[in-house]
Amino acid sequence: MDQQHPKPARKPIRAAQYVRMSTEHQQYSTENQSDAIARYAEQHGMEIVVTHADSGKSGLTLAGREELQKLLEEAESGHADFSAVLVYDVSRWGRFQDVDESAYHEYVCRRAGVNVHYCAEQFENDGSPISNLIKSVKRTMAGEYSRELSVKVFAGQCRLIELGYRQGGPAGYGLRRQLVAMDGTAKEILSRGQQKSIQTDRVILVPGPADELQVVREIFETFTQEERTEVQIAESLNDRGLLTDLARQWTRGTVHQLLTNPKYAGMNVYNRKSFKLKKRRIANPPGMWIRKDAAFEAVVAPELFSRAQEIIQARSKHYTDDEMLDQLRNLFTRYGTLSGVLIDESEGMPSSSAYRSRFSSLARAYTLVGFTPERDFAFIEINRKLREAHAAHCETLVTRLREIGASVRQDPITELFIVNEEFSLSMIMAKCQPTANGSMRWNLRFDTSLRPDVTIAVRLEADNQSVRDYYMFPGTDLFTKRLRLSRENGILIDLYRFDDLKFLEGMAERTWIERVA
Repeated sequence: MDQQHPKPARKPIRAAQYVRMSTEHQQYSTENQSDAIARYAEQHGMEIVVTHADSGKSGLTLAGREELQKLLEEAESGHADFSAVLVYDVSRWGRFQDVDESAYHEYVCRRAGVNVHYCAEQFENDGSPISNLIKSVKRTMAGEYSRELSVKVFAGQCRLIELGYRQGGPAGYGLRRQLVAMDGTAKEILSRGQQKSIQTDRVILVPGPADELQVVREIFETFTQEERTEVQIAESLNDRGLLTDLARQWTRGTVHQLLTNPKYAGMNVYNRKSFKLKKRRIANPPGMWIRKDAAFEAVVAPELFSRAQEIIQARSKHYTDDEMLDQLRNLFTRYGTLSGVLIDESEGMPSSSAYRSRFSSLARAYTLVGFTPERDFAFIEINRKLREAHAAHCETLVTRLREIGASVRQDPITELFIVNEEFSLSMIMAKCQPTANGSMRWNLRFDTSLRPDVTIAVRLEADNQSVRDYYMFPGTDLFTKRLRLSRENGILIDLYRFDDLKFLEGMAERTWIERVA
């Protein structure tokens, strides 16, 4: 009689779990997601061998979701230690506004032999036509939830504006952000970068120090009564050694921004620009602005502010294409070069954005006046798109260098920083750009024609807000206009990488040497 041999136990399927928690209700806590996924894994003979968790991350895009990017990169590599990915539901995978994007990321995994399972959904994860149809509907519902939520949030923000509360952004020169309780009781003045900690608290604008208020009123009075230009006002302020709220010298642009901002007349204005659902930022027409008059204590009388706007409008002229090109050609003849900064800082010129709008791009306008730039202007465009981050990093760097005794000034034409009158310094922001396969890339563009002695590349994390690290390239070692960085770049590139700027501070720090008789 043959001896019966028991069948060997089936090996469990090795799986990775992905959980994502944004700011939604408790149902979507990472713990609840993990519990549901664990039950699903046990019922389907799976073993969870690795966990990827993105906490506090929006599901609208792949940007900022580093753990999902790592998971996709590992799955696509073909060397993953798992053959399944377990997700709580379709919305945790992402609330992509394009359902095809959600399907694509799932396809990337499936193409590499890794199947994605949605553990809390009612459909089976069997790839059948019915399950795929339901899954597509669920993806659409997930995206629609974000669209509906965006409408509700925007309505709430508009309501707060109409009640006179400030919605984000720095206070500006001569103003301060005042934290108030829900009942309107004043609490504390928020410093730059400081945020409220209690959800029901609100922020309003209040007048700042008396000396700054005097400067603001002087700017408006000089502009409206003495009919001085923004350039003349900026030069006068700089001659007196006065700096802006960012500790920089005044320029035509900063004076113009102050003169045109209605907050100095006590008005609360919102929705001048839109950036909804992580899509392209757009400038809205005045008819779409949300306005609240007398929301704050006015620094200048509304009548004085209105007079300044009338003067600005009167000076604004609708130029024909030929007139705009003639002015640009004259500017080129005068300086022998052109740049967006040079255009914006020239009195009587249309702005660089006006040239972009009229001629599709600055490069095309340059071509039409016979100027062929030898240097790459992309770093200026990047700085414009990341202006707030770039300005904050420049401010921090200049402040730190001055604290250790170094002298720093900025060339108004090239925008290079001159340190101790010894070496020039350029700073660029390296934006993180996720690729189709979920990895990360940083494209650096250098202005080699300006030949800065040192170029600092601030490499940003996937959220394009926090700093990942710094690269400091000596001008003598830069023989290329473009450089593409990955997570790891090899010793020849990463030898220029630093976790902070202490090395640069050591270069700029002054040491006093006693005079020897």
